[in-house]
Formats: sequence, structure tokens, C-alpha cells
Amino acid sequence: MKVHTATLAGGTTNADRVFFTDNAVIVLDGASAHEPVDIDPATYAQLLGETIADQLDHSPTADLARVVRTGIRRAAARPPLTRGARTSPSSTVSILRTRDGLADLYVLGDSPIYYGNGTQVCHLVDDRLSTFAVPERDHYVSELVAGQGYNDHHRVALAELQREQSKHRNTFDGYWIAEADPAAADHAITARLDPTSITWAVLATDGAADIIERTGQSWTDIAQYDASRLADLLEGLHQWEAMIDPQGRLLPRAKRHDDKTVAAVLHLF
Repeated sequence: MKVHTATLAGGTTNADRVFFTDNAVIVLDGASAHEPVDIDPATYAQLLGETIADQLDHSPTADLARVVRTGIRRAAARPPLTRGARTSPSSTVSILRTRDGLADLYVLGDSPIYYGNGTQVCHLVDDRLSTFAVPERDHYVSELVAGQGYNDHHRVALAELQREQSKHRNTFDGYWIAEADPAAADHAITARLDPTSITWAVLATDGAADIIERTGQSWTDIAQYDASRLADLLEGLHQWEAMIDPQGRLLPRAKRHDDKTVAAVLHLF
């Protein structure tokens, strides 16, 4: 597996993380808790990613849900996080792993995996979060479209949206994310593909993926970028946010500049 990566902070810190082993690449997007806690999302994502990568280094064919379950349990123990308290940091987890001539894809949260072969482009995405708090989301988006981007009105609307979303986090009729409950690992969106279905892949956090989609760039081309071109890509996305859509009217989003990470994979097998 040949992997090139790049990451760019949206502000002063970056809560995105990317790890890779001989046969796997792992992308995480740490998200802040709604109330202050002792561990920040970057630290949580780092602990979670390190644990996942270490397990896949030692057991390359291990069940991915079991690996992520162990990762959540260990990350949530330092310091202890409380299940169901809605006061813990969280993180997406996306994994691409090859074994026995097949590719395993695992997506928990909204960091998608784009992939394809010579004739088609597909993606694996976990969009369950978008099905909850729809009225609050519509209000939040309408505030941005109306030009209320990143001011007090926006912050109030965003807080209302996040409060409502948190009621559905890691519940059986809700959405799932890596946080304090290891059981979340069993609720990922997964796929297993043979070599005819996947010859390249791009894993991305939503801070990068949403703008790439909005601007119509080619995932097939991005899969062939080296680290330098990926870094240039992310800088271009950052500039698009700053110069073309600084108020979030074209692409409504929580903040002007989100963290951005991409991992381009060629020669999977």
C-alpha cells in the first residue's frame, strides 16, 4: 500500500490525525465536547489513533470493530470519560485496510472514504448525524445563508443544533461516534471490496471533503497526488474559505476554517 498524506489546521491547533501501517491507513477527526472536560479532542484523537495503529501493526488481519472498540476503551480511560454524559470529546474513525487480497473499509462518523477503479468513483460515508435535529440544522443553515456567519447569531444557532444532536449520540436509534462508549465501534458503516472494485482511495476529514465536493475537484486525480500536491490542495481549500466563502453562505459550516486532512492511497494490493 502506497500512502501520501497532508493535514492543515483550521486555526491554532489541529484535532485531525492520520496514521498508517504496512497495510492500513487510519484518519480521525477529533471534535470538541459541548462542555469543558480535562481532555481536548486532539489528545483524544491521538490516543485513539495510536491504539488502533498499534493493534493493526501487531495483528494486521484483526477484526476492525474489535480494534476500534479496544481503542475507544483505552482512550476513554485517560482520564476517565463518562458514558452518556455528553461532556466528552469525540472523534470520527475511518480505516482502509487490505488483507487476503481484499480491502476492508470502516467509517464511524462523517470522515468519508472515496474510492474507485478505472471506470467509476464511489464513496463510503456515515451520514446518520444529518438525520437528527433537522429543524435546528435548517435554522443554523438559514442564518449562514442570510449572512449571519460566525457572529453571535451563528453561535447561538450552532449551540442549539449541537445540544439537540447530543441527545441522539451513541443511542440505538441515533448516530454513533467514538467517544466514551466502546460499543460505538460495532455500529460503523463498512464494506469489503475485491481488487476489481478498488484500485485507489482517498480518506478525508469533512473539513477537506466538503469543499472538494463543493468545488467539483476530481477524487481520481487527488488519489494520485504526492504529499506536496496534497498540501497545496489543502492550502487552496483554506483560501477558498477565506476568499470565496468567508461567511459560509455557499457552503454552510460550523466555522470559517475547519481542520483538513487527506490521505491518498494508490497500489492497494
